[in-house]
Amino acid sequence: MIGHNIKLLRKRAKKSQEELAQTLGLTRSSYSGYENAVAEPNIFTLNRISQLYGLLLDDLVNKDFSKYSEQDWKMVDEGIHTDVRGSKLRVLTSMVDSNNDELIEMIPQAARAGYVSGYADPEYLKVLPTFSLPFLSKSKKYRSFPIEGDSMPPVTHGSFVTGEFIQNWQLIKSGTPCIVVTQNDGIVFKVVNNFLESHKSLQLCSTNPQYPPYMVHGNDIVEVWKFVNYISKDLPEVEIGQSELTKSIKSMQQEMNEIKKMVSK
Repeated sequence: MIGHNIKLLRKRAKKSQEELAQTLGLTRSSYSGYENAVAEPNIFTLNRISQLYGLLLDDLVNKDFSKYSEQDWKMVDEGIHTDVRGSKLRVLTSMVDSNNDELIEMIPQAARAGYVSGYADPEYLKVLPTFSLPFLSKSKKYRSFPIEGDSMPPVTHGSFVTGEFIQNWQLIKSGTPCIVVTQNDGIVFKVVNNFLESHKSLQLCSTNPQYPPYMVHGNDIVEVWKFVNYISKDLPEVEIGQSELTKSIKSMQQEMNEIKKMVSK
């Protein structure tokens, strides 16, 4: 598809073969040969072409650009390679029980590091522990992830957060807690603010103010799961306000007075 694709890209850019050849440091005859499929560019030239148009090298070599929709081209022009709208089928492997009902896969701490490369691999998923929660919708897909660190209280280190799979990331409402799987950081649990429309990114925020928010570009995101519930061996700390404390003290005093009355009889 290389010759076909680079010809289409050149015409979209409204450039001549001579102009593209000069930009790439090639002769016009060499570049023309690539478009007409009488010669193949080397890896260095392919990389230059992909960078010129802001494309993934794999897309340039393997995809048929003539089948791209207007939305596909819009994403290319905006520098987004990932299908943030979920308009195309996302690969999502799932385990099922004997009744063909989907199970919730639990990613153990030991398997956490391999999730980015194994999330769609049946061989990786089939050895994971699974469970079900009958109160969750059978029409949606859920998965449970291990949580590290102290950035998201009241969820503590060692807890497991269950999330609902999100197909269209642009529908995520700002302020939604999500498990975000990224190429660079792997599994992270954060409150998400949606800036895909304006900055092609999601802002990830912690509930612990010691951790500053940061942006993750759409191209670095692998999966997003909306928070549903979490499992923890620790009870969350409960702070009693001044009014509640006063009520508790008064209640204790009343009980003590009742006990004194009973004892004095």
